[in-house]
Amino acid sequence: MKVIFDKSVKGRRGVTLPKLEAGIEGKSNIPESYLRAEPAELPELSELDVMRHFTDLSNRNFGVDSGFYPLGSCTMKYNPKICEKVATLEGFAGLHPFLPQLRYGGMLTQGALKVIYDLEQMLCEISGMKACTLQPLAGAHGELTGMMLIAAYHKDRGNTERKEILIPDEAHGTNPASAAIAGFVIKSVPTNPETGMLDITALEKMVGENTAGIMLTNPNTLGIFNSDVDKVVEIAHRNDALVYYDGANLNAVLGEFRPGDAGCDVMHINLHKTFATPHGGGGPGSGPVCVREDLVEYLPISRVVKRQDSTFTLDYEFPKSIGYIAPFYGNFMVYLRAYAYILGLGKEGLKRVSENAVLNANYLMNNLKDVYDLPYDRKCMHEFVLSAEKQTGNGVHALDIAKGLIDRGFHPPTVYFPLIVKEAMMIEPTETESKETLDSFIAAMRELASLAESDPESLNAAPSTTDISRPDEVKAARGMDFNYTL
Repeated sequence: MKVIFDKSVKGRRGVTLPKLEAGIEGKSNIPESYLRAEPAELPELSELDVMRHFTDLSNRNFGVDSGFYPLGSCTMKYNPKICEKVATLEGFAGLHPFLPQLRYGGMLTQGALKVIYDLEQMLCEISGMKACTLQPLAGAHGELTGMMLIAAYHKDRGNTERKEILIPDEAHGTNPASAAIAGFVIKSVPTNPETGMLDITALEKMVGENTAGIMLTNPNTLGIFNSDVDKVVEIAHRNDALVYYDGANLNAVLGEFRPGDAGCDVMHINLHKTFATPHGGGGPGSGPVCVREDLVEYLPISRVVKRQDSTFTLDYEFPKSIGYIAPFYGNFMVYLRAYAYILGLGKEGLKRVSENAVLNANYLMNNLKDVYDLPYDRKCMHEFVLSAEKQTGNGVHALDIAKGLIDRGFHPPTVYFPLIVKEAMMIEPTETESKETLDSFIAAMRELASLAESDPESLNAAPSTTDISRPDEVKAARGMDFNYTL
């Protein structure tokens, strides 16, 4: 496919612009420092050329609306279109962030403030926590916020020696980065090879007077629920440390398990994974943080509060707050989608989300574990991890299986993560997929396992139905050409 610059024809135009109005002295009002010395090298096309180019690009994209997207670690699930409708309501979408909260134009923002306030209360109920902030802009930003809250908690108590965060080696990859950015030293806790969960014995030996907290992804990246979560909390609290619960996999336990009930101190929730926001292309995201009572006073400002007259306003008077972590009030349109999703499904509906997600994942796992390796053969939650190590004997790797799925109309799952599984393929079907779709995916995966034995070369060359087959991904990332010219 030609890039848009290749389609350019000198002198062709798609728009007609009026002449630039002159300033008082007959010169342009644009400051000289903002003007280019030479005209910009832009492609020259008609409106029809541009429309066809971008429509063609769109048709070549893959999304959850066009096919099955079994992408573990980021829930690429179908989301109800009614949530999109709510997010585009004029009364919300047309709000300016500088509109006043009270008096005069204040009534224009009361609805938005109520949504924020109510959604925080809903997330507290779902998580079992005391208070919530919606400000973090994504999951990793929520992790960072949680780490800052833990740091503030210990600093306020004079625990300046607590600089270590313990993180299981099966945790989400952003956990160590978030803790490090917050100024902590990271120590990795091994996985018990028998259970696929954090090794409690090793954790006991590692926790000490320098431990600020333990980060726990639950269910973990193997799709296994840590049934020892209460033991983790007890070990941490016995040593005056806190427990951070990574809620990115909340889709597996909605209505079934509340981290706050287990004694966890702080957690983030990915609205863009669990509660109805399309999560493609890196966003948009939202990573609210919920905390138990002892951490409420450190939450970021501003906070939405309900006044005695039942109006809402922003409160900045929290002297121990960690301060601002986002401009204005985060990704408001993502809040609206989550708000509509939770209200639409209700308590029992949210429980069914998790029940169906877990059912679908176990159905896939049990229909594939005889042709691929299953490192941890036990009931999974919303996702599971297969290994293509069996296929490597014929020169076929996880990447080849992933590329082969593209030829069969499926988006590949996450491969080579988590790092503790060789040739890993993390598969997450989510709750919205039908048995017919799952059966077709099973058939494709079994066909690929058979091809790995009978015709491995065909998989090494896959995909064969796309415009680009096997790009040099390292070169694409490290050797990008920013100097394309006509």
